[in-house]
Amino acid sequence: MSLQDVLDQIDSDLPAATDRLLDLLRIPSISTDPAYKADCDRAADWLVADLNALGIDTQKRVTPGHPMVVGHLDGDGPHLLFYGHYDVQPVDPLNLWARDPFDPAIEDTDKGRVIRGRGAADDKGQLMTFIEACRAWKAVNGALPCKLTFFLEGEEESGSPSLVPFMKENADELRADIALICDTGLFESRVPAITTMLRGLLGEELTITGPSRDLHSGMYGGPAINPIRVLSGIIAALHDDTGRITVPGFYDGVPELPDALRQQWQGLAFDHAGFLGDVGLDTPAGEQDRTPLEMIWSRPTCEVNGIWGGYTGDGFKTVLPSEAHAKISFRLVGTQDPHAIRESFRKMVTDMLPPDCSVEFHAHGASQAGAFDISDPAFEKARQALSDEWPDPAAYIGCGGSIPIAGHFQNILDTTPMLIGFGKDDDQIHSPNEKYDMESFHKGIRSWARVLDALTKG
Repeated sequence: MSLQDVLDQIDSDLPAATDRLLDLLRIPSISTDPAYKADCDRAADWLVADLNALGIDTQKRVTPGHPMVVGHLDGDGPHLLFYGHYDVQPVDPLNLWARDPFDPAIEDTDKGRVIRGRGAADDKGQLMTFIEACRAWKAVNGALPCKLTFFLEGEEESGSPSLVPFMKENADELRADIALICDTGLFESRVPAITTMLRGLLGEELTITGPSRDLHSGMYGGPAINPIRVLSGIIAALHDDTGRITVPGFYDGVPELPDALRQQWQGLAFDHAGFLGDVGLDTPAGEQDRTPLEMIWSRPTCEVNGIWGGYTGDGFKTVLPSEAHAKISFRLVGTQDPHAIRESFRKMVTDMLPPDCSVEFHAHGASQAGAFDISDPAFEKARQALSDEWPDPAAYIGCGGSIPIAGHFQNILDTTPMLIGFGKDDDQIHSPNEKYDMESFHKGIRSWARVLDALTKG
């Protein structure tokens, strides 16, 4: 049978596939709230039953938290692992939802038909695109085209506390040639994309202490050091006038963007004016010699996420505070070492302290960036397969955020991750009225069928 036969099967089975997704969406698998533990188990059981019905040997595997769903299918050709998560975010504030978030429905909007409900886009709808592609392939051909492992998590939305221990304990079982991750989206809601760069993340909280107690500013202002002024000076010194970050050694391991990738990104015609205009801005900040898309995907950042100290209540209090606090995060790229940057940042801060001030630091995570080698022929095969399905040719893109699972596949399993997703910018994931476009669901299924075909051909 041909690939076209599989695509025709997907088209004809779309109503049934949609019903299956709606059924899964009705399960309120909120992982962060213990009140929904039984529902998370129920979602795992639903997936186990569905995969077993496809002839995939699947089990619910116990963890200290919510269960993993692991399924295996032997076959010839490359070994592909598919990762997704069945847990969802809480629905609060419930009053902002136009309908019950766990009573999903198909709605007509001015932009087309959408699937409305919690988890529709993140990640049940995305997860089911791959499963439905496998279902159609099996229906047409009687078997799937390669060796497959399914690895479905139930704690992604609550920090994945069981993930790394489970992967380490079961590394031999989970290791594959390529790990397919469907938790990303289309570029500007229209261009199919393979995410090949993920930024790492380093968080630091600091408290600068001066006097032993809050002081009357009329009596002590002037001779007594003010920790807020000290902290403000340190924060101001973290960037130079061109937007570069001044922490010593910060740019060690930051690569230059390859010319071919830069040209591809330029071809995307990113509307940075619209991007900033949507949030009431119009002038790019950051490094002045970089384009906005480069800043988001391939350059590191240093941002102040919170700052406080002294009196912040109603009215006015002429106090000279004892302490000043800040939370600062660094997005990392390339091979930047988060631990080396942490040490350098802390030394910079300590060296800038005037007499009578001390500082305490509190770490908030440290993860390296991820970059995936697109010279592997599998990436170009997948990119061409996506291009064959969508009006716009597929692109290799970066991601300003962090997706830790991709790094875990590299570091724990020595498996190359490939991130392909079909979400759109307005899907309102984690927010009220989450949705997933029917176009994303339908063409996502067809896309995975094409990718399976491309990756399993010689």
